[in-house]
Amino acid sequence: QVQLVESGGGLVQPGGSLRLSCAASGSIFSINVMGWYRQVPGKQRELVATISGGITNYAASVKGRFTISRDNAKNTVYLQMNSLKPEETAVYSCYANVVHLTSGGGRVVGDAWGQGTQVTVSS
Repeated sequence: QVQLVESGGGLVQPGGSLRLSCAASGSIFSINVMGWYRQVPGKQRELVATISGGITNYAASVKGRFTISRDNAKNTVYLQMNSLKPEETAVYSCYANVVHLTSGGGRVVGDAWGQGTQVTVSS
């Protein structure tokens, strides 16, 4: 089992900044991809950013304002969000594609998701 725990959400004024963190724990052998998605009620979940092997990928709407980074030693991914806009109010969820160890000593690849953290951009 792998658990992802997010932190850092909250209320921020338009133009402000927030930093999200997500720590993975459990029977982890290695992590391939980590990333962030967001979802507004009534809309589909959308990709915000991913990072894998040092290569980053961003949604066009956040390029130049958001930065994703990763601490492999801590199995943690961060999302620095600057110049936030009201329309970016959403639940932000952490994602990881993980190689985890089974009780029989094998390795299984699977996806893990955090429970999400609310980001509200409002004056």
